[in-house]
Amino acid sequence: MAITVAELLAEPQLGLTLLAGSEGLSNRITWAHTSDLPRLWEWVTGGELMMTNGLSIPADAPGQVALAQALVDAGASALAIGAQMHAPELQQEFVDACNRLPLPAISIPYPLPFIAIGRSVAEASLLEESRRLRQTARIYELLRLAGPSDEHWRSLTAGVEAELDASLFVVDRSCLHPWHPGGQTLPDSLLQDLESLTSKAPAAGKKFQWHRINNRHVLMMDIPTHSNALLVVLPNSQPHPDAVVLLHAATVLGLELSRTVLSLESQNRLGAEFLLQAIDGRLGAAEIENRLPEFGVLSPEFLIVSMSSEDGDRLADIHVDLWRHGYPVACLRHFNTLHLAVAADCNDEMLRHAVPSDVRIGISRPAKAAGVRRALQESLWALGTAANTGTGLVHYAGGPSWMGLTSFEEGNALVQRYLGPIFEYEQGGHGDLIVTLRTFLDNQRSWQKTAAALFTHRQTIIYRMRKIGELTGLDMNETSTVAQLWFALQIHHAMDPQGSLST
Repeated sequence: MAITVAELLAEPQLGLTLLAGSEGLSNRITWAHTSDLPRLWEWVTGGELMMTNGLSIPADAPGQVALAQALVDAGASALAIGAQMHAPELQQEFVDACNRLPLPAISIPYPLPFIAIGRSVAEASLLEESRRLRQTARIYELLRLAGPSDEHWRSLTAGVEAELDASLFVVDRSCLHPWHPGGQTLPDSLLQDLESLTSKAPAAGKKFQWHRINNRHVLMMDIPTHSNALLVVLPNSQPHPDAVVLLHAATVLGLELSRTVLSLESQNRLGAEFLLQAIDGRLGAAEIENRLPEFGVLSPEFLIVSMSSEDGDRLADIHVDLWRHGYPVACLRHFNTLHLAVAADCNDEMLRHAVPSDVRIGISRPAKAAGVRRALQESLWALGTAANTGTGLVHYAGGPSWMGLTSFEEGNALVQRYLGPIFEYEQGGHGDLIVTLRTFLDNQRSWQKTAAALFTHRQTIIYRMRKIGELTGLDMNETSTVAQLWFALQIHHAMDPQGSLST
């Protein structure tokens, strides 16, 4: 075991003297570290004897008391001060604080070199190093035996907790919910304090911080493989878990998270293939109903949710975020739009919580297997309404109207009225009139820009636009015609699932 403060004081060759904090003599010292920087506690990882020539100690009583408190909060075992060097006079308030906390304050006689103390601590730690290696090996063995299921995640964390004699919580850094759906929830008594701590930026490069909350030490450290995962450690006893072993434990938990996410990605590919086949009509209602539970959609009714973002990368991990919050999905991504089949009890608050704030969301009415294609049309209509009204989340038939249209049927009638003749013409294998019309309107009705965008001749664009006028019976020179066709195109884009999903 590591040497205690009392055992270090008892070594006659060192000649150390206890100034205050006798109640902390049983504190174990994992390492001895020298620093004379102003914020001495920032160099503590837990269990250190911090040695200083006095430059780190403020001259005023409040500053000295704050230093003692910060060292204890950070997990330091003791503070050793070089005598006859640069330390200011130690105020009585500092002595009282060390006795209260307790923080052993030690005087190092002049001219004893600090390295002599470091050597004594290191020699005493040789047996501790052997114990640390065995403990680390056992933690990695737990990973080898674990599997990808929720039960295996719980058994892995329970095994690591037993090795460290501590309670472990792997949480989402942004909301402090369990990162893994099978993980433990943080105690309510810690949530408020941890929320204030995570809202503050850590010291540069500081990924391992002890804090003192409700008179007990709490460690917050990064999971190295996942930037949004935070490991919170609550030691059950003294001494606190070794810093090196904790880093290995965080690595093991991170590797298990990576393995789980890799398995989830394989499931996600199967879900995308399933959802595409269901939408295309290649699966019967019975087969859809039988296969939905494979993707965590257990109820007979489900929702189709469509999401869009100008930055397609914002959609990349949404299925993982939903799974982490207890909502597994089958999802299909097409460019900057993501379509999800999710259980009908998936609520708006959860969706907004798990999804980036700039992502637009459209939600269908509850559907059954036979109505999956209709549900997709509804979710796309709701998504189009969200995008065009500036609303973050819209339910089909429950959100704002879109330019006076409230349903898919109304939109379909409008599209058929203005664009139906063009679709019929294109089915005969003639021209790319719809693409030309959309590009023409997107380029402010510029013949030249449209021709450049479509890699064709300007005269070809003019011919196609005239053909559109002939087919629809509309005067392409009229502003009202342009407005009607633009409106119809927006509706068509929002409500045509086959057009959305085809490449």
